[in-house]
Amino acid sequence: MKEDRKKRNEKGFTLIELLIVMIIIGLLGALVAPRMFGKVEGAKKKAAKAQIEMFSTASDSYRLDVGKFPSALKDLRESSGDDKWEGPYLPKDIPLDPWGNAYEYKAPGEHGDYDIISFGPNGQNENGEGDDIASWKDK
Repeated sequence: MKEDRKKRNEKGFTLIELLIVMIIIGLLGALVAPRMFGKVEGAKKKAAKAQIEMFSTASDSYRLDVGKFPSALKDLRESSGDDKWEGPYLPKDIPLDPWGNAYEYKAPGEHGDYDIISFGPNGQNENGEGDDIASWKDK
């Protein structure tokens, strides 16, 4: 008899209640997820801009010491044999951009003394337009 009372007194969720909760969680996920992914993409663009600015500062320091801009970003970390080199000018190895691609560096550049470009989320060179993040933009 006690077992019959326990079974009647046990409280649990019905299948309908579980389905309603799952639907609510799904709707919340559908509303929140796109906004979060948008913020992630914006954060990646800001990180790329910050890295490009760091490369620009290091390139300017290199020029002050050596008398010319580096021919490649790796020259900011490794001596190219110049006696005036006082680097490394960057504290860590050259990172990839936030999308996993190498930065493009040109010296002399088409838009200044040097050009530094991340091809952005699509990874394709758009000559500094479109999704590209470039050293000469937003200055």
